[in-house]
Amino acid sequence: MKLNKIMMAAVLAFGTISGAQAADQGHGKVTFTGSIIDAPCSIDPNSVDQTVDLGAVSNVSLLNGGNSDPKPFEIHLEKCSLATAKLVTTTFDGAPGKDGLLGMTGDAKGASIAITDGSNNVIKLGQPTAGQNISAGATEATLAFSAYLKGDGGEAETIVPGKFQSVANFILNYK
Repeated sequence: MKLNKIMMAAVLAFGTISGAQAADQGHGKVTFTGSIIDAPCSIDPNSVDQTVDLGAVSNVSLLNGGNSDPKPFEIHLEKCSLATAKLVTTTFDGAPGKDGLLGMTGDAKGASIAITDGSNNVIKLGQPTAGQNISAGATEATLAFSAYLKGDGGEAETIVPGKFQSVANFILNYK
C-alpha cells in the first residue's frame, strides 16, 4: 500500500511537470509603437521608414562636383481631413555634408547626398521646402522627392570608393 501511494505521487508529479512543458509550444513578444500627432493627415506607415538605394555610382561621375542619377521617393499622406486647402512643408535633418547637403557614414568619402523636391529644387538640411498644396476635401496626398549623390568638388584622389549610409529625418508642417 505504501508503495502504491509513492507510485501515485510520482505519477502525479511527473504528469504535472510534463504537462507544463508541453503547454509552451512557442512563444514571443509583439511590441506596438507609434504616436498620435496633431496634424490634418496621417503619414502612411510605409513612408515613415524608407530606404532609397542610390546604386553603385562610379567615382568618375562625382569628379569636380558631378552628380549621380536621381532616385525618386515619396511620402504618402493618408486619412486627411481638410475643410480648406493646406500647404505642407517638409524639413529634412541629419548629419551635415558639404553645402547644406546630407553627409554620409561608411568607407566612401568625397560626396554628399542631395535631396530635391518635386520641382527638382535642392533642399538644404534644416530648411523647409516650398509648400506643396493639398486640396480641400482631399483624403490622400503624395509628396514627391528625389535624392542623388553629389561630389564634394574634389579630384579623383579625394573621392574614396566604398559603401556608405545616411539617415535623414523629416518633419511635416501644415500651414
